[in-house]
Amino acid sequence: MRHLIDPSDLSVQEVDELLNLADRIAKDPKRYSEVCKGKKLATLFYEPSTRTRLSFEAAMLNLGGSVLGFASADSSSAAKGESVADTIRVISCYADICAMRHPKEGAPMVASRFSKIPVINAGDGGHQHPTQTLTDLMTIRSIKGRLGGLTIGLCGDLKFGRTVHSLIKSLSRYEGIRFVLISPGELRVPDYIVGEVLRAKGIPYEEVEDLETVIGKLDILYMTRVQRERFFNEEDYIRLKGSYILTAHKMQGAKPDMAVLHPLPRVNEIAVEVDDDPRAAYFTQAQNGVYVRMALIMKLLEVGEC
Repeated sequence: MRHLIDPSDLSVQEVDELLNLADRIAKDPKRYSEVCKGKKLATLFYEPSTRTRLSFEAAMLNLGGSVLGFASADSSSAAKGESVADTIRVISCYADICAMRHPKEGAPMVASRFSKIPVINAGDGGHQHPTQTLTDLMTIRSIKGRLGGLTIGLCGDLKFGRTVHSLIKSLSRYEGIRFVLISPGELRVPDYIVGEVLRAKGIPYEEVEDLETVIGKLDILYMTRVQRERFFNEEDYIRLKGSYILTAHKMQGAKPDMAVLHPLPRVNEIAVEVDDDPRAAYFTQAQNGVYVRMALIMKLLEVGEC
């Protein structure tokens, strides 16, 4: 039995195989409509979510399975003080696979140690978000035809953004990757990511505070929102929330084939006018999330062609 807690839990070869399966699903979803018949997915979401929770549920339903779970800690026995370990022990009796989102870093890892079913990390605090990263990789590969030899700009909240941390870890395994890290000083990439991933692997990167000065060199621009829920100080959030807003004017300085990604939800960091730009790929990215999660469920349950 395998779990997916960290992006590196899958080898590069396994990631490529998973993305190939997701591509096949996208082309012919009806072919996979019954591969999980009789299987149940438990969605344990201790934190609010729209896309991740619903895409997991859509993925399992598309595979012919069923779904149970909760959408907030308040609607679970966690409100009574039940531990993650006890919750997963019980859920293991009801479901075949579990997707867990939790505000505490490491909670899905703890769950995996006590679980009798595969556990998927659907986001843990400001730490990791591996299924979003698989979605990002599928989107980048479908647009660029490759995952290596690219200059990736990461913009906004790089300190608390778990999607950013996971994406850096995953893309750092491909040849010819260069990162441009665009953020205010207070929201820079954590030192452990810089030290343990970028410097340790000798990956070129630069840290800047101005988007417009570097947008012309980017192949991919990955925008993120400044996350209110990660701040302890409301004043700091208010001061930084509008730091980076991508507009049609700024897009004029970008390459004709640059792609804009965003894990969503968007607040105001991408102007609505950018949605009409053919380089805007974030809604396609959201659709890809369903295909990737379908492929992942198949792989972890060892059903279908996995």
